[in-house]
Amino acid sequence: MAVTLTKSSPTVSLKKADISTGVLRVNLNWDQTGGAQKKTGWRSFFDTNTGIDLDLAALIEMQNGEKGVIQALGNSFGDFDNYPYIKLDKDDRTGSSTDGENIMINLAHQDDFKRICIFTFIYQGAPSWDRAKGVVTLHPASGQPIQINIDEYASGKILCGVAMLENDGNGLSIRRIVEYFNGHDELDRRFGWGMQWVAGSKD
Repeated sequence: MAVTLTKSSPTVSLKKADISTGVLRVNLNWDQTGGAQKKTGWRSFFDTNTGIDLDLAALIEMQNGEKGVIQALGNSFGDFDNYPYIKLDKDDRTGSSTDGENIMINLAHQDDFKRICIFTFIYQGAPSWDRAKGVVTLHPASGQPIQINIDEYASGKILCGVAMLENDGNGLSIRRIVEYFNGHDELDRRFGWGMQWVAGSKD
């Protein structure tokens, strides 16, 4: 059974939950159809609803000041065994993969992290978060999963900051965010990352 972070109970400490080693798998799953009924026959020719392509990503800041981003855009998939000790496993463009998209965080290097912002954005499809029904679940190597439902909606905004992992000197804690933005640069400004952003696309 998962621990669900909510507005009234938004934070959990990995140390207090006895999670300090192994892999922390951050999983994103969503409704691939966006709640739409697939048209058949001649109606399918006029069907412009291609579903929703929801991407999982992370902003990273290390203790030494290095900063970066993990995402499919620009093929910035990261590396688990080497810096930045975080890796995105794949780009699920349809939501049809049973295990969604996953970011693997190497907890053997958790002391190297200052903070990690987990976010998701709609790369393709209408920005309808209520139809996407996104869920982010953090799966530790042992112990209960930690779930964050993307269940507060902001019409027209394409990006959602889901959670912040912060190192307070006593291990990582996870704080629910669920705030919506018009893009990467707006998310960056909100949390003071200070990175430069340019438009990107997938190959």
